[in-house]
Amino acid sequence: MDALPDLPVTEALPRLVAALREGPNAVLVAPPGAGKTTLVPLALRHEAWADGQKIVVLEPRRVAARAAARRMAELLGEPVGQTVGLATRLERAVSAATRIEVVTEGLLVRRLQTDPGLEGTAAVLFDEAHERNLDTDLALALCLDLQRGLRPELRLLAMSATIEAEGFSQLLGGAPVIESLGRAYPVLVQHRQRDIQEPRDLPEAMASAIRSALVEHPGDVLAFLPGWGEIRRTAERLGGVKAEVLPLHGELPPAEQDRALNPSANRKVVLATSIAETSLTVPGVRIVVDGGFRRAPRLDPATGLARLATLRISRAAAEQRAGRAGRTEPGVAIRLWSEALHRGLPLSDRPEILESELSGLALDCAAWGSDPTEMAFLDPPPAGMLAAGRALLRDLDALDGEGRITPMGRRMARMGTHPRLARMMAEAADAEEAALAAELAALLEERDPIRGREAPSDIQLRLDLLHGADDPNADRAALGRIRRGVTLHRRRLGVPGGTQAAGDAGLLLAAGFPDRIAAKRGAMDGAFRLASGQGARLPATDRLGRSPLLAVADLELAGTEARIRMAAPLTREALEKKFPERLVREEGAAFDARAGAVVARRRLRLGPLVLEEATLPHADPAALAVALAEAAAGRGFRDLDWSNAALQTRARIAWMHKAEGGDWPDVSDAALAEGGGAWLVPWLAGLTKLSQLKALDTVAMLRGMLPHKLPRLLDAELPPRLDLPGGRSAAIDYTGEVPRLEARAQFLFGLAGLPKLAGGKIPLQVALLSPAGRPVAVTADLAGFWKGAWADVRKDMRGRYPKHDWPEDPSR
Repeated sequence: MDALPDLPVTEALPRLVAALREGPNAVLVAPPGAGKTTLVPLALRHEAWADGQKIVVLEPRRVAARAAARRMAELLGEPVGQTVGLATRLERAVSAATRIEVVTEGLLVRRLQTDPGLEGTAAVLFDEAHERNLDTDLALALCLDLQRGLRPELRLLAMSATIEAEGFSQLLGGAPVIESLGRAYPVLVQHRQRDIQEPRDLPEAMASAIRSALVEHPGDVLAFLPGWGEIRRTAERLGGVKAEVLPLHGELPPAEQDRALNPSANRKVVLATSIAETSLTVPGVRIVVDGGFRRAPRLDPATGLARLATLRISRAAAEQRAGRAGRTEPGVAIRLWSEALHRGLPLSDRPEILESELSGLALDCAAWGSDPTEMAFLDPPPAGMLAAGRALLRDLDALDGEGRITPMGRRMARMGTHPRLARMMAEAADAEEAALAAELAALLEERDPIRGREAPSDIQLRLDLLHGADDPNADRAALGRIRRGVTLHRRRLGVPGGTQAAGDAGLLLAAGFPDRIAAKRGAMDGAFRLASGQGARLPATDRLGRSPLLAVADLELAGTEARIRMAAPLTREALEKKFPERLVREEGAAFDARAGAVVARRRLRLGPLVLEEATLPHADPAALAVALAEAAAGRGFRDLDWSNAALQTRARIAWMHKAEGGDWPDVSDAALAEGGGAWLVPWLAGLTKLSQLKALDTVAMLRGMLPHKLPRLLDAELPPRLDLPGGRSAAIDYTGEVPRLEARAQFLFGLAGLPKLAGGKIPLQVALLSPAGRPVAVTADLAGFWKGAWADVRKDMRGRYPKHDWPEDPSR
């Protein structure tokens, strides 16, 4: 430890070393620039518990991993690959002498799947754990599971400047928290008076702020922008400044990253994404200009896809960025937003596990053999997102119906890429098809090399670019990254060098994107329906717009439908031959809304997509009846003859169901529609059209729903009419809130009281009418009415209708 440089974190190292001697876990909190990334692994490598084993250091980004490995190797006077090694998705420098290995988090997850005991690893250090990337949370959960079940001696250390110390301490079993106050230099923070309303205005504002800062303050400039597009546009606006303008983002080749990170004799302006927020040291920086935005994956609920969104940063991220200016000397942080907006920023960024699509996490946990809901996550994965991820894995054949991982799923989990791309690569049948799958996977992992929103959708155009086709609009930098990715995937798939890519791109995409197989809708070019049920579109001028079937690789939300960005044509014959288990052949009856009738059809179906359909000359009468009943139910049975008699019968049955229950059926709208209107099927023999339903006897059908003896009991308990004195009768209306009959008062003379409906369980009202048919009283107690209120009604009626008889006691 004495041989290490004296950096701010040095004073905390003895306490950290002691903590990890006494227990397996610890949390280190140290400010930006304290030296924790490089000094901590070097200080721990000589511990007895690490003897002869590796210390694995996890970094959230490739650029940070390269920089950390290079800096530690420099302190030891060695090249990377000896005592200090490096392993990322695209490069590897590790030897038998390696004792500290810097890796990216996704790489550790892959390693755990193939080496679940982490043999030869003494400790795992989670650098910048506060970022809460999905791979960070997953790797930590897997390591904790390993520590508790098999490797209790494995050391785990979470490090950051703005970590949730208490939360991580509890997650790590009450691990001690070591804090280093550090020796950061003061940083003057300046806010702008006005806010940037749209990210598209950021390059102009950033270039203006940088020009002013170069004049007003000493030192190099580190400017934070959300992505490489804003970096490029800002650089274009900085022409003529007296400084080197250097980009820094994860998609740059390593040599160009080194130019930004290495000391320079000239003044520098480094235009960086969030990768420079933590871990990295950019020498000479005394000025930070912060645009206040970042790129982050967010799930689009309309498409179910993760899309990069431009978001405001949190206050914690702003502090991290400002700290870059005070690492070696006093500095200044210029924020391109107001103090008022700053007060409204969230305290910290939301963890990716709460925002992301979780099929990859679900697959890794299934391969590990644990339920993610029972694993140690700082924030448990949301149940809905996890269920959606598992559903996708079942569609990809990675999980069986019981949620267990399949042999295909295990193969996919070892590939180190998104489950969709892993399934696509696993589908390759030979070396040539594997080479094509590698190209498709690398292409889909990177940005579209054909720029512009109106770029044609055919994915073959992108594949042609990889093989030398010329396009003035092609993004050469993106093509370089894609080619490097192709090399990586070919190596993973064991594709021999010199193998030419060949095969059906559409079928490979269909393997990984079964929910995005799209069938053309109607005669309009460019209108499609996805196997997920969602609508999708292409411009009518796109050459794939006339294809009957597509495998869609990339979607973008555009209004009410998804816009197809990249796709490959498919044929039904090839799809049926390759994936026979996904297609369903069925014969039966279906309702044709245009004809208003049911017809017999043969269909070839992929989920809700009908790939082939033909009308059959003959059909099972029972199937026709079922289809017609379902169509009638879907229209609320409005095609039946709902006469007053039918409405009254239905209402009487409903009253008995409410009063008695038991065998009395529920005839509500929902109950009649349940089961596709199965009660209607026996009455539809020989019928094929909705218009024919008007001729059916709806009363008979309703009474036919009643079990034996109940029709007669219905008439007895709830008679449709009430006999009145003098040989007359009056209809009872059962469709209101209370059954009710109406009759002229004279017709009720001699009726002592109202009958009991259903033994008194159902009330009955009577409306007494004048000789002119107007209501004069409404009562549910006719006997009481005759004795009481009738006297006043009689007086009024005698005055209006003197020729009529109005007895004092009508009950006699």
